[in-house]
Amino acid sequence: MKRYAIAISLAAALAAGLWGQAKPDPNPKYTTSRTWATLPLNTQWGETSSVTSDGKNQILVLRRADPSFFVFTTDGKFVKSWGEGLFKWAHGIRVDKDGFIWATDGQDNLIYKFTMDGKQLLKLGRKGVAGDNQSRETFNRPTDVAVAPNGDFFVSDGYGNSRVVKFSKDGKFVKIIGGTKGTGRGEFNLPHSVVIDSKNRLIVGDRENARIQIFDLDGKFIEMWSGLGKPYGLYIAKDDTLYVGDADGGTITIARNGKPVDVIKELGRPHWIAMDPAGALYMADVRAMHIQRITKK
Repeated sequence: MKRYAIAISLAAALAAGLWGQAKPDPNPKYTTSRTWATLPLNTQWGETSSVTSDGKNQILVLRRADPSFFVFTTDGKFVKSWGEGLFKWAHGIRVDKDGFIWATDGQDNLIYKFTMDGKQLLKLGRKGVAGDNQSRETFNRPTDVAVAPNGDFFVSDGYGNSRVVKFSKDGKFVKIIGGTKGTGRGEFNLPHSVVIDSKNRLIVGDRENARIQIFDLDGKFIEMWSGLGKPYGLYIAKDDTLYVGDADGGTITIARNGKPVDVIKELGRPHWIAMDPAGALYMADVRAMHIQRITKK
């Protein structure tokens, strides 16, 4: 009985020691912060759908709340907000090489182009009208926009449809890429994010198929990548390093030439990803309602 009691005591002490140990850092090479930005007084983030950089010293956040746009410096200082009554369900935001803002409304089925001052330059789609996979003028819950070097742009039309639509720089329809829901080559099951690399390849996050498909800018299929998680958010760096946010897995996978080279873990739900010129990552977590900043140690 005495030996039994000693054994129990030793087991309890061992368990207590293990419980008292700090949890290992899942990202020893990175520092994450949810408090990097200072919000205006008496303001909350709200549903933070997406985030982008202007390529200089500002970070733009698109929210499912009014005003829709928050602008910060990269060191977290609040600059301004704008965009009252614009969106029914704000989804994606990008800034192109010329400094214009592109944003999508995933329920009113609209694509917007703005100046940095919030002046509307272009609006595609018909408010509240859903088009099918063959439509040239309407969308069904579009998600993202990628702008090519010549100004042509590509809209991922993904929640309701299964395609990417190409337009000329002045907003004229050019062609449909995909248009069939499925798992085959060139088919999509929720194209959620689109970017263009330095080789002028269109990279499409085929989210529910947990893969990435690559096309040339004429829509010709090149290849597909898997093993990078479910691609909710995509960001492509100047050296073609690809950052893949997986909201289901809570990860950002860093890949080169379709192969993972690092994974940042336990991030919540990375819905959208951006990077500032200094290399800091920003991720929008729409459910947790914050923008998280990630930097290398």
